[in-house]
Amino acid sequence: MSKQIHITLKLFAQYREGRFKVEQRIYTEGVTTGDIIKELGVTQELPLGVLMVNSRHEKEDYILREGDTLALFPKVGGG
Repeated sequence: MSKQIHITLKLFAQYREGRFKVEQRIYTEGVTTGDIIKELGVTQELPLGVLMVNSRHEKEDYILREGDTLALFPKVGGG
């Protein structure tokens, strides 16, 4: 049987619209940041700008562990 892990998700800027600011969810061990991004569908609207796990920059293939906090920021234009 697969182990369950608790992850805190934080969404910022336009990614929050119609979703949430902070939410705790349970996932199966071995889930990657990319799996969660795909599940949320946030990059269908805006490209990903910054992906952080526990306040550190990570990539979409990062395997999350119990208690991790995943923060997603959309790419923001301007000048």
